[in-house]
Amino acid sequence: MSGFDVGRVYSAQVLAGSEESRAPDAPAQTEEALLQFIQRFRTGNDYIYRDRLRANLLAKQNVLDVQLEHLQLWSAYLAQQFREHPGEMLPLIESAVKRAARSILYPVAADRGQRPEAPDVQVTLKLSANLLGMRDLHADSISKLVRIPGIVIGTSTLSSRATHLCIMCRDCKNTKVLPITSGFGGFVLPRYCDAPNKTMDNQVKCSTDPFVVLHDKCEFVDSQTIKLQEAPDMVPVGELPRHMLLSADRTLCARVVPGSRIIATGVYSTFNSSKSGKAGSGGGTVALRTPYLRVLGFEIDAEGAGGRGGARMFSATEEDEFSRMSRTPDLYKKLASSIAPSIFGNEDIKKAITCLLFGGSKKVLPDGMRLRGDINVLLLGDPGTAKSQLLKFVEKVSPIAVYTSGKGSSAAGLTASVQRDANSREFYLEGGAMVLADGGVVCIDEFDKMRDEDRVAIHEAMEQQTISIAKAGITTILNSRTSVLAAANPVFGRYDDMKSPGENIDFQTTILSRFDMIFIVKDEHNEARDRTIAKHVMNVHMNRGADQQQQQQQQQQGDFDVEDMKRYIAFAKARCAPRVSAEAAEKLSSHFVALRRQVAQVERDNDERSSIPITVRQLEAIVRISESLAKMTLSTTVLEEHVDEAIRLFKFSTMDAVQAGNVDGMSRGELQEEVQRLERDIKRRLPIGWAVSAARLRGEFVEGQGFSQHALDKTLWVLEKRDVLRFTNQRKVITRTGV
Repeated sequence: MSGFDVGRVYSAQVLAGSEESRAPDAPAQTEEALLQFIQRFRTGNDYIYRDRLRANLLAKQNVLDVQLEHLQLWSAYLAQQFREHPGEMLPLIESAVKRAARSILYPVAADRGQRPEAPDVQVTLKLSANLLGMRDLHADSISKLVRIPGIVIGTSTLSSRATHLCIMCRDCKNTKVLPITSGFGGFVLPRYCDAPNKTMDNQVKCSTDPFVVLHDKCEFVDSQTIKLQEAPDMVPVGELPRHMLLSADRTLCARVVPGSRIIATGVYSTFNSSKSGKAGSGGGTVALRTPYLRVLGFEIDAEGAGGRGGARMFSATEEDEFSRMSRTPDLYKKLASSIAPSIFGNEDIKKAITCLLFGGSKKVLPDGMRLRGDINVLLLGDPGTAKSQLLKFVEKVSPIAVYTSGKGSSAAGLTASVQRDANSREFYLEGGAMVLADGGVVCIDEFDKMRDEDRVAIHEAMEQQTISIAKAGITTILNSRTSVLAAANPVFGRYDDMKSPGENIDFQTTILSRFDMIFIVKDEHNEARDRTIAKHVMNVHMNRGADQQQQQQQQQQGDFDVEDMKRYIAFAKARCAPRVSAEAAEKLSSHFVALRRQVAQVERDNDERSSIPITVRQLEAIVRISESLAKMTLSTTVLEEHVDEAIRLFKFSTMDAVQAGNVDGMSRGELQEEVQRLERDIKRRLPIGWAVSAARLRGEFVEGQGFSQHALDKTLWVLEKRDVLRFTNQRKVITRTGV
């Protein structure tokens, strides 16, 4: 065990041992070898580390990034030592870098034999070793170098940790400086004073525990504790995600924020936690220790948290491949057909989801106001229409995604919760699902089962794309630049055509206006379609010919697999932000006026306000859909064809939902009246116990009296539900059975 937090002075062997040495064994020799590496390692004509150190020192950045692969090329033994004993090697390389810094900053002083004080330089490590999951870290990894991926869910405030402690004896006023190794653990002061020069002929005998700490003479560095959660895709089904504490110091502090996806390189260490066993009166068992990671380097994944680490790097070959992909004919249709290919039909919903994955362009206006670029989609429909499967697929294909179900989500779980730090007793924030999915998609299933007070929490996140917190003395604003894909069932479980959209949809107008597209997914009874779906489902279940079908599809359409789509979406989002052309803008504005007129007409016909509002937000929604369609082909301007497709999608989704009550050109009120008249006439025409053929009834009422076919079907359906009529002989004969 490396003993990072054992409060002991680092000691090293000075006299040569009896064994024959295989390599530099004394720390002084190792330090010399590392100094040679820093000063002499080069690729081509570039002395990488010497030049990098000079540039950093001139910029007043006392830090040096070292690539372990370079050290491997220089000396395999040193690299192996770094992997096996990083705790012992790190002080040596920092000392070597300090010497190199001194020779760079004061080149003349070295010749004169002077030794001016150089600044301490922190060494951070980069290596391309295999990633280890948190579940793969065991006791044999302790004090070894590891790389762990994960999502930052909490960061503590910066605190100062002493590296050198200045202590003074109360009795003889003698001071001494003790070095402290890094980590979480405490430090034990010496029990006895061992000062050599006692005053008054050794008459002063120092008491036991005489030391006090002189804080103003100690040396401190910044320190931060980070809470890392394993990435959701690495958590086995049914398990809770694991957490790990990270200890970062000096320049590694304040580099990450909650929601960042990072790969942390560091030393897997242990410390004696105050929690671990308070059973004994001695303050816990000595041998039980809690693991943590002492961070030596961060790789911040630029996609996460809106890419605070700068744009994600794409290789030249990838960029060529993506530009070739963007010129594919019918790219839009192929991308849409690649979304959940095992689900039959729903082409327009798949196209809408494709738009959601790419997103529009976010804009910051001169007055600092932000306009969101993310598209929100609501799927509202009957059970068994594969809504959850679509959500699950989006979670797989989006570069960043969080899947949550409405019933199991609370307001704090979606936005942010306030936690209390066990050691400092301070409050700190832990980001929820909307914060962790910053820069991606949140899929919320069973949206209608959420409690109203929880649903209100995401209003602000959906439009302003921020989450404001005022809890426990913490007032702050977190970013949540996410798209929301929600799935819900209507009020009665199934969509009832006889009722208005407002009666079917149990959501407030405030949340509905924040969705750019609202799809009402009905389970229509259509024999030909049912047959096709049944065949498709049986093929999926039997796996019969599925591979052949997929191969044929790929040959015909050149569909993309999930990984290709994921990379292409990430590239398009990072590199492309289309703007609307003048012709497209003119078309959009005139169309919006027409839409408002249409909604006003529907409201007049039904004599009530539409529950699905068409506001300026919906105009912005069509702009965003147009931008996402342009982004798919990596185009920089939105053309008229993009606007046409965006308007078609919007009409198919939200406008259809607004007019859902209007059937065959009739408003819902007219249909209701007609159904009531038909109901009276049918009861008058059929006494109890009498039967009549369905064809004859249709002839009498539809052709004879001019009622609409839809109204007749609706009436018969309603009367059958009330047990007034019964259908026999394959629905050809109608018998009246009740009142």
